[in-house]
Amino acid sequence: MSKKKVLTFEGQDVTVVWDGNLCVHAEECWRADSELFELKRDPFGDPDKVSTEEVDRISRRCPSGAIAWTDNHGQTEETPEPENTVTVVPGGPLYIRGNLGLVGVPEQSGNTQRRVALCRCGHSKNKPFCDKSHVAAGFDDTGAVGREGSGHAEPGGPLTITPRKDGSLFLQGNVAIRDASGEIRWRGSKVSLCRCGLSKRMPFCDSSHKGQFEADGES
Repeated sequence: MSKKKVLTFEGQDVTVVWDGNLCVHAEECWRADSELFELKRDPFGDPDKVSTEEVDRISRRCPSGAIAWTDNHGQTEETPEPENTVTVVPGGPLYIRGNLGLVGVPEQSGNTQRRVALCRCGHSKNKPFCDKSHVAAGFDDTGAVGREGSGHAEPGGPLTITPRKDGSLFLQGNVAIRDASGEIRWRGSKVSLCRCGLSKRMPFCDSSHKGQFEADGES
């Protein structure tokens, strides 16, 4: 897949990066009531227009991690959400937030350590990330979460995400799964989620990928 633009907006106190390779065009950044991003402005990002707190607030609205920021003085940084969560988008990707560690995936310019959109239709050309291929592929899933997990002792801590070769997304660590309505339906500390688009038990893997799906990952 050809690389897309990565734009850097340097301010006096904060530098903001937008990574087009991660962006799923959720439009949360420029639709927000903020001067940080304005589409008709050149450049469209200007961190000097807002406070560091607002840069953090707007960045957190981005579900894919395409937007990242750094404090030029090294004093503050984006902290993880208090609970690791997976949101199942109807007909779309998995939005994952928290204290994230992607295994076997090259470092990105955005902030995939806190927020990421991962493909679950099986058609992305930028796996494991979503690239909106689900739209052209006609991927259809309601975003329901039918199973309940075993629960976990606490909501935080590191969440390791391992894309398995030709297989599922394996999550290890305390995590909650939200359905399309935003309700938490599953909590646990270990789960395999479908990324081939073929499972009959979405969003969970049911091994339908075997012999039907090819993707890089850990063996």
